[in-house]
Amino acid sequence: MRLIFPLLVWISFLILTGSSQGETKFKIDGKVLELDESNFESAISSFDLILVDFYAPWCGHCKRLAPQLDEAAPVLAGLKKPIVIAKVNADKYKRLANKYEIDAFPMLKIFMHGVPTEYYGPRKAELLIRYLKKFVAPNVAMLGSDAAVTEFVEEADTFFPIFIGFGLDESIITNLAIKYKKKAWFAVAKDFSEDAMVLHDFDKVPAFVAIQPAYNERNIFYGPFEEGFLEDFIKQNFLPLTVPINHDALKLLKDDKRKIVLTLVEDEGDEKSQKLIKYLKAAASANRDLVFAYVGVKQWEEFADTFEANKKEKLPKMVIWDGDVEYLTVIDSESIVDEEDHGSRISRFLEGYREGKTEQKRIAGPSFMGYINSLIGINTVYIIVFLVAMIMLIRSLGNEEPLRDGTRDQSDQATDVSRPLRDDDFREGDKED
Repeated sequence: MRLIFPLLVWISFLILTGSSQGETKFKIDGKVLELDESNFESAISSFDLILVDFYAPWCGHCKRLAPQLDEAAPVLAGLKKPIVIAKVNADKYKRLANKYEIDAFPMLKIFMHGVPTEYYGPRKAELLIRYLKKFVAPNVAMLGSDAAVTEFVEEADTFFPIFIGFGLDESIITNLAIKYKKKAWFAVAKDFSEDAMVLHDFDKVPAFVAIQPAYNERNIFYGPFEEGFLEDFIKQNFLPLTVPINHDALKLLKDDKRKIVLTLVEDEGDEKSQKLIKYLKAAASANRDLVFAYVGVKQWEEFADTFEANKKEKLPKMVIWDGDVEYLTVIDSESIVDEEDHGSRISRFLEGYREGKTEQKRIAGPSFMGYINSLIGINTVYIIVFLVAMIMLIRSLGNEEPLRDGTRDQSDQATDVSRPLRDDDFREGDKED
């Protein structure tokens, strides 16, 4: 008994000491935390929300991003619900890089209660702060006036779609707001005027309004206000009616299971294409089971070429893409060249698709240099070319074995270019800020 009491005291001391150390180990002091394999898991489980920068010391974009994160860190740490920024050298700690599928630098991931999701937002300090505040905002904002509605929309900015229930009870959308917190803003407006109804384009209540701030689009849902119908409406409005294809859009499309009506044009910015896009929006409104997207050869020739669309082709043309490696052409309706008859040609294309008058094709693989450029960046290409030249020189001399450079897994990245194309193939390996 004499031995048991001191032993219990000692164990209690160790527990208290360990608890104290755990609490002070990660101090929220407004600085970017430096993590490694010994403390990474502990860090992401210690904070409700932590933004982690997976970087490489040799990466130029990583070096330019670092000051932006340093600037944002104290502001985010000072919020009522603090957000912590951390960084980890993913080039050194490869086990972490492999676990969290880090295949480009810098790559940012948000960990909410330990669960990771890729960060698609801006990288300038001011915009990054505004973007991340969304994740600690209330699940459903309560708006009590026209001014409150306007302020909510303006502060939400253009990064996420906005859903506002005018005259709806908060409880109707709370579960969906929690489920899709990472993807959209949600609010309920109780007191509002007819001016607000005109501004947001609805003529009766209750109404559930979806706003795409970046595209100045609004869609209205008048019910039935059951969770299943509401969820379908929400998911359909995560994207604008017509999606301009770029690197960020491909990431968003990964989460959408609908087929993609992809229109390929010469230049999406010219007057003819803009007129066509208006017809596509009308078709999208009537066919919400499909995603409508477009891309210009001028804007992204490499991507367009995988669908056999280039400057020699008769454009515009339409295909049905599965978002992966296969797409369908509609027999005798693929080309929509006649700009005087775009509306009826789009209708015939959709009718042909729904009637099964299609031909299945697989997208073409990218060129070798295009694949390498998009995956790991042009600077690394120069390094690879230099290494290959050195290897050839050494072989010609016959004095040594060929050099092997495994520091950045370049040999793995540069192989298998003949496989079917994935949307990851268009990711910039050394991401822009």
